[in-house]
Amino acid sequence: MQFSAPFALRGIDEPLPPGEYAIDQDEHLIEGMTWLAYRRIATFIHLPALSERATTEQLVEIDAYELEAALKQDLEQQYRA
Repeated sequence: MQFSAPFALRGIDEPLPPGEYAIDQDEHLIEGMTWLAYRRIATFIHLPALSERATTEQLVEIDAYELEAALKQDLEQQYRA
């Protein structure tokens, strides 16, 4: 997912800088159906190391709807500029 401006998500203390972010979704198969169907259980964002001492990225659980709203707001800001 690409953001062109800083954005904020609940559960993350500081605004995140613009850039590309990997998103993972944990989904589980809904059993007993005649076709394949999945239910989203959790959504995660990969964050770069936030300090010089930390060298590994962080995986933070976020609200999928809040992520969609932040992306929509980012796109609207691009069109207004």
